[in-house]
Amino acid sequence: MKSRAPSPHSLRDLRDLTPARVGLGLAGASLPTKALLEFTLDHARARDAVHAAFDVPAMLLGLGDLGLEVSNVSSEAHNRKDYLRRPDLGRMLDRDSKQLLASHAGGPCRLAIVVGDGLSPAAVNAHALALLRSLIPQLAADQIEIGHVVVASGARVALGDEIGAILGVRMMAMLIGERPGLSAADSLGVYLTFEPEVGLTDERRNCVSNIHRAGLGYDEAAFRIAWLIREGLARELTGVALKDESGSRTSRSLAANSGQHPKSET
Repeated sequence: MKSRAPSPHSLRDLRDLTPARVGLGLAGASLPTKALLEFTLDHARARDAVHAAFDVPAMLLGLGDLGLEVSNVSSEAHNRKDYLRRPDLGRMLDRDSKQLLASHAGGPCRLAIVVGDGLSPAAVNAHALALLRSLIPQLAADQIEIGHVVVASGARVALGDEIGAILGVRMMAMLIGERPGLSAADSLGVYLTFEPEVGLTDERRNCVSNIHRAGLGYDEAAFRIAWLIREGLARELTGVALKDESGSRTSRSLAANSGQHPKSET
């Protein structure tokens, strides 16, 4: 008896698996009206996310409610136009911010957290506090205290290197808005850097990205971030030398119930 050949998957099946624009069809030589309007709307959302205001007062209040003492700093990019035209300015603290952080530097600090607006302040406004609510208990379970928390306006990822160097931290975790795309305008990324210093390149960092309501969830992201922080501190490194072998929460739960060890993610 011949086995039945598997049914071919349709473009509709593929569209159900991804927010990417797949098989949109044609209307003459152009896109169908619905697809064109959706593209225009997503493009407008991406532009709005880039130019959204970073709600610093709400962020400071929310971090205080989590029991965290917070410093507020700015980069040399003092307006959005300069920030977008001069990426280098977003990697350098202004003079007042340097003095403020230097006054807070003191004893040893294992972990500092920076919340920066990045290229999508909308993402930070929407997700940073919720992610930290999930992350703080994960860190506490590993006996990792947050030594400093900094809210940074006009921030690029590398601004965390200067902040960490001034504060003398061992591990820097930077929460920042990622470049908006046409399927996610409010995606948050977290960059981890061991022994940050000015001039580091991205190969020295780990990144947990795509954190938003339709992407990586807060609990799963917090689990991975906490694992990378713990292992980075223990091994004294981050970046290409530190592979994310945390596994998923689901696989660990299933393994615990079955008495087996979960496989590492590749």
